[in-house]
Amino acid sequence: MFEREDELTAVDDALSALTGLRAGHGEPPSGGLLAVAGHAGLGKTTLLAEVRRRAAAQGCTVVSARGGDQEQNVAFHVARQLLQPQLAGESDTELRSRLGSWYDIVGPALGLCTLAEGSPPDPQGLRDGLDWVLTHLAVQQAPLVVVVDDAHWADPESLSWLAAFAPRVEDLPMLLVVAYRPEELPEHASQLRSLPGRAGRRPLGLEPLTPAATGRVVREWLGADADEAFCHECWSVTGGNPFETVELAAKCHDRGLAPTEAGVHLVRDIAAAVKGSGLVARLERLGTATVRYAWACAVLGTEIAPDLAADLAGLGTEAAADAADRLREARILTGPETPDGTLGFVHPLIATAIYRAIPDAFRVALHGQAAWCVVNAGLGSAAAARHLQETHPEGDAWTVQHLRAAARETLRAGAPEAARRSLARALREPPPLDERASVLFELGCASLLTEPATTVNHLRAALEEPISDPALRQGIVYRLSQVLAHSDRLAEACETLEHEARTATDARTRLRMQAEKFMWDAFRADEPDSPARSRRLARLADRLTGRDVTERYIIGLRAWDATLRGEPSYIATHHAERALAGGLSWADDTRGFEVPVLSALVFMYADRPGRAEELFTPGIAEFERQGWRGAHLSFAYTLLGYIRLRRGRLVEAEDFVRAGVRLAARTGVRTPVQWYGVGALVEVLLARGRVEEAADVAREHGFHEPFPAAVTFPDSQTVYGALLLAQGRTKDAVTELAAAGRRLEPRGIRNPWWCPWQLHLALAEVHTAPEAAVETAREAVARARQTGTPSAIGQALRVAAEVSAGPAERVKLLEESVTYLEASPAAHELASSLYALGRELRRSARAKEAGEYLYRALEGALQCGADALAEQAREELAAAGLRPRRLRGTDADTLTLTACERTTAVMTARDESAASVAAALDTDVSEVHRLLSSVYRKLGTGRVGLREALSPQAGPSPKAGLIP
Repeated sequence: MFEREDELTAVDDALSALTGLRAGHGEPPSGGLLAVAGHAGLGKTTLLAEVRRRAAAQGCTVVSARGGDQEQNVAFHVARQLLQPQLAGESDTELRSRLGSWYDIVGPALGLCTLAEGSPPDPQGLRDGLDWVLTHLAVQQAPLVVVVDDAHWADPESLSWLAAFAPRVEDLPMLLVVAYRPEELPEHASQLRSLPGRAGRRPLGLEPLTPAATGRVVREWLGADADEAFCHECWSVTGGNPFETVELAAKCHDRGLAPTEAGVHLVRDIAAAVKGSGLVARLERLGTATVRYAWACAVLGTEIAPDLAADLAGLGTEAAADAADRLREARILTGPETPDGTLGFVHPLIATAIYRAIPDAFRVALHGQAAWCVVNAGLGSAAAARHLQETHPEGDAWTVQHLRAAARETLRAGAPEAARRSLARALREPPPLDERASVLFELGCASLLTEPATTVNHLRAALEEPISDPALRQGIVYRLSQVLAHSDRLAEACETLEHEARTATDARTRLRMQAEKFMWDAFRADEPDSPARSRRLARLADRLTGRDVTERYIIGLRAWDATLRGEPSYIATHHAERALAGGLSWADDTRGFEVPVLSALVFMYADRPGRAEELFTPGIAEFERQGWRGAHLSFAYTLLGYIRLRRGRLVEAEDFVRAGVRLAARTGVRTPVQWYGVGALVEVLLARGRVEEAADVAREHGFHEPFPAAVTFPDSQTVYGALLLAQGRTKDAVTELAAAGRRLEPRGIRNPWWCPWQLHLALAEVHTAPEAAVETAREAVARARQTGTPSAIGQALRVAAEVSAGPAERVKLLEESVTYLEASPAAHELASSLYALGRELRRSARAKEAGEYLYRALEGALQCGADALAEQAREELAAAGLRPRRLRGTDADTLTLTACERTTAVMTARDESAASVAAALDTDVSEVHRLLSSVYRKLGTGRVGLREALSPQAGPSPKAGLIP
């Protein structure tokens, strides 16, 4: 290779780092990225061939792929070239064993299997699966060199995956080498421009050959005695382009041209035959059959099957073989190396020139014929789709059939954009009138995640078509309401469903539409008459038995509505258990995941967060099995973190919520799932006392006015008000929290454990309007008592104490708060009330009593990970003149019941009295209550769910009263 010393040095450095040859210099083996940028013909392919040769010589595993001009719309074309050969030789059983749970997710994308049933993975889940496959390949066959040529022509699905994966290669025994033409990068490939080379270097930029290097190429072909003038003319006409220089030298050699000054005048004419019209003229001189074969190959793209090219060219076996020989001799085609191998063009410039030389009408016809040949060869509709997309619309039913089949295949493989392209082309064909609604529906489903506004248009257009199948119409309406709701257009979603429910003639269809409307109404902040809707929902749910999914969804929504409205928690959990009795799938894309999630969250707000986690665990596993690792998994992790927050396990809560926020960032900016995650993270950080960090998170993500129109949980405006209060911005906090109340009150949302806007407002008002603060807190306590949930009551009582004027009243309220919270799983709330009571007793000169509460508060705060609360407890202990004492264990094993705790739990679950338990343990009743408090914290339940938590097979426990 001429004048590529710097590039080859970079290659050798990267390979040395990968294989560990630098280890003697104190540098461990490391992976990296090597990007090569250069215009057409500057030698990228030759350089990458040398990379492969040198990597193989050093014992590296080498996998390679190449983008193709004609294959840019073939989903996962590059990914399949890289990974399929490593897996295709294994049986289905071996593949399942090797890929594990990723088999059904990545198998269809890599052409290893078809997804027979179930929902397709989302694009992020598929990329995660491809990451896993490539990472394991790098580890198992290290060191690994991955080479991608002509990346500017790579399909969007493969390219977006590789661009996202590239930053990870330095942590793997893997070198990723990517070459591309910078001037031809499409929009979806623009991220390659920002990908640095190894150790932060810019991509290697290939330059044209100098006159001296051009002379060396010419002399290598034509002999060492080539004249300087001849060599300089070769450089002049080629501009130092390596490909054109080699081709020119080869053509001069074939013509027997002497490389002397006398032959200089012929160089330019010979060079013209190397590319463009000259190349086409040279091809035409090879004969009509050869031209037809070359055109067929240009239409088929890369990795051309000789038999398929012959069928497309309309040539017999002997004529096709003769044409292939002629094209190889003319340095137009190369290969095949084996009888069952494939043909390819010597250089992409040649392929492009020949493709563009095909007359337009004939090229369109060739693509149409290619689609037939591909289908007849058994390669499937997806392989034919790229050809059909190049044809003119003719109202052909066969074309529509195969474009729809291709869309189904690519959608199941996790490539919705590719499916959308096929369906958009099918719509232009156009399809038969009785199929038009189906095509529009399928197109809307394919673009659901990427183009919601376009999806709405397609689905509304589908509803205007004649539809004879009730199931199809129901599916269209469901999808339309779903995309409207997820686009923050809840009112339109509800209007659509209400209209369909009124006009539906089938009772079950009408019930399905009502169920969907009830669900989206629950999220509307502008619902005109929420109490009336709640009454209708209650009456309907009470009549239903849960015989099918629709009925169970309505019952689940009744449970959630009872939670929001602050009805007694046993009513909410009763309906939640009814909804769950027949099963609710989290990954049914014809239903959505909202109701199963809401049904699980009912238990969290009913002081049974452990039961909620039990429901979240299989739900998250279902998301992961399905490959739903974008917004769905983000939402699940965020809410699981929120459950941990309510249990007082703040460190774990922060970990889960941050994981949810990271996943949300991959779905876009200011999406609903990101909004939920940021709100939950701010609340967790405030609970841990990290106010400035919470404020930074809010600023970074734009967590401020205006808030989403939909009802969120945690309620965004309330969380923001709490942040303002923690920052000392009392006036601003009052404004936000009062606005939250004005928004939620008309909707009948009265549960302070779901949304504690009144509690935060009371704490803010106490500085400027103490009487109003007392009244606000008193109302919150009354609402909490209505739910009968110890956590809610205990939290409200603590706030009521903090805004009360008299010390005696504060102590009384805090003692009651502690009593209720000891009967709940809310460890952080208990630690907060213990601290508040200890502080109040210390200020009332009752230091000895205060010490016991403060020690318990410190221990609880440390177990929860409430750092600021723990520090405050230490300061109060010091102010009381109490010396530190050894705390009980706060390590990771604190969730395991001790023998005394288990005995206490079992006897309490049998409804034995505290006195009986005390007698059995030879202790006093107060210690029994403390043991029970620890049991509730560890099991994630209050008294109501204790029996079930101890014995999962025993079923739901009966309604139980509160421990006074």
